[in-house]
Amino acid sequence: MIEMRCDGPVLCFGGPYSNLQSLQALLAEAGRRGIPPGRMLCTGDVVAYCADAAATLDLMMASGIATVMGNCEESLAAGGADCGCGFAAGTACDRLSQDWFAHASRQVTPRHRDWMAALPRRIEVRIGGRRLMALHGGATVINRFLFASAPEAVLAAEIAATGAEGVIAGHCGMPFTRLAGARPGGGRGLWHNAGAIGMPADDGTPRGWFSVLTPEPEGLRIEHLALDYDHAAAARAMRRAGLGDAYRAALSSGLWPSADVLPPAERARRGRPLAASHVLWPRAGHGAGGACTGLP
Repeated sequence: MIEMRCDGPVLCFGGPYSNLQSLQALLAEAGRRGIPPGRMLCTGDVVAYCADAAATLDLMMASGIATVMGNCEESLAAGGADCGCGFAAGTACDRLSQDWFAHASRQVTPRHRDWMAALPRRIEVRIGGRRLMALHGGATVINRFLFASAPEAVLAAEIAATGAEGVIAGHCGMPFTRLAGARPGGGRGLWHNAGAIGMPADDGTPRGWFSVLTPEPEGLRIEHLALDYDHAAAARAMRRAGLGDAYRAALSSGLWPSADVLPPAERARRGRPLAASHVLWPRAGHGAGGACTGLP
């Protein structure tokens, strides 16, 4: 298992989704913050909905950013027939995925597939005296959708299955942080999703989302931050590539083409702009802490 040991802020993100413009913007933002690639973590799905699968893979590979295998990498590396996203058969998401996955499959090279096949399914992150496990969807199912509204017992069980104090996850495409379950040494477990940079968070804005985890004396400070980038250029690239309208429109509207995968609570919040937010995951004995969903 790959291990990251970090004594400074760590920038986490998920879902570049073949959106080259968003990844370029994120790397520029990391540079402005003085965070090197060695303290950046991607929770997978480098390739998905947008136009530039090959170029996005090339940039990720050149950056050296620690990256967890997502279901898209798993499927593309194996020459799979679909994205392995976990969409129910016949739903809008399932039908739309056939277009973008075929496009991505045509772009990726054997070198890209080898890189994706070698990605770890988990990365252990040690920061601020805490041990976290980075993964893609769930602890045992790579494409499990876990949203902010998930029952605490479900998140606590997923955390426990990793053997770590907390989890850094991706896949669902929405930023949130929850404290869940009690830890044997005191305090609570952490479930953190940085969101995705390559597609909006279904909040009616074109922004992507990332997070910065900073060790502090009282605990781990977790900031949910929005990423502005040239979404119009990303949409033009999709048009040139001949991709369908649904996800191209989502880049500008900030609304997903379908709510198929969303639980009722997330459906009810569609189109509401998310706000940048933060939470402190306290050390044992430093207070109860709180929960942060990145919602207004």
